[in-house]
Amino acid sequence: MDFDFPAIMVTATFVTGIIWALDAWLWAPKRRASAEGLGQTVPASHDASLDEAREKLLKEPVLVEYARSLFPVILVVLLLRSFVVEPFRIPSGSMMPTLLVGDFILVNKFSYGIRLPVLDTKIIDVGEPERGDVVVFRYPENPSIDYIKRVVGLPGDRIGYYNKQLFINDKPVPQTGWETYVGEGAGSAMTGAKVRVEQLGEVAHNILIDTSRGTVEGEFIVPEGHYFMMGDNRDNSNDSRYWGYVAEENLVGKAFMVWMSWDGGINFERIGDSIE
Repeated sequence: MDFDFPAIMVTATFVTGIIWALDAWLWAPKRRASAEGLGQTVPASHDASLDEAREKLLKEPVLVEYARSLFPVILVVLLLRSFVVEPFRIPSGSMMPTLLVGDFILVNKFSYGIRLPVLDTKIIDVGEPERGDVVVFRYPENPSIDYIKRVVGLPGDRIGYYNKQLFINDKPVPQTGWETYVGEGAGSAMTGAKVRVEQLGEVAHNILIDTSRGTVEGEFIVPEGHYFMMGDNRDNSNDSRYWGYVAEENLVGKAFMVWMSWDGGINFERIGDSIE
């Protein structure tokens, strides 16, 4: 079952906030009034029991106590996650060798505009993806699933892919190197693939080429308001070559750092690595 975490957070914030507000404006004044009226009905000789009774009347219900404690915490998490930064976990090897299975990454949520949570409506236009950005987006064929790929094609670009070579607007993208990749853990299956350095505009990054596997080839024209995405593990990536383009409204944010890496154990060497 898929859980809509933003919707859950918004609902939790709303519910706890309403409970806290109702208590402040309605229930707490009634409790105080009841406690004050108690002193007029109990003889003064019963001061100890009177104080105890007042404490019971003034005590917040458990539901209100939890709501008052949780509301600010949930609100801060919702704001940070919706507008500042959001954590994601890499579940597959489609972005190897840049990102490995088990990497936990941080995504800048305001790189491509500030959006309302749940509705995903852009309210402030901040910037647009640049060629070479590593981007988290909602999978066009199932928006409840988040994908991560590299931006290869911008609106209006002509993208070609032939014989393991990427072309942009009929020009081959420079590639250098031909080293053998040695994978570890979940990535050990890619041992023997070739590592190449690809230069996408200002961004130089590693890609994997598996000479034993074929892949989709052809030419693609990127529509306005859309982007062409590819995985760095070129022969083992379900990307725009297979299912088409990513609409601007499906963008979630730009990946910028690995904050944890776990693949049977913590890989301390990857912690804090920037994502290029």
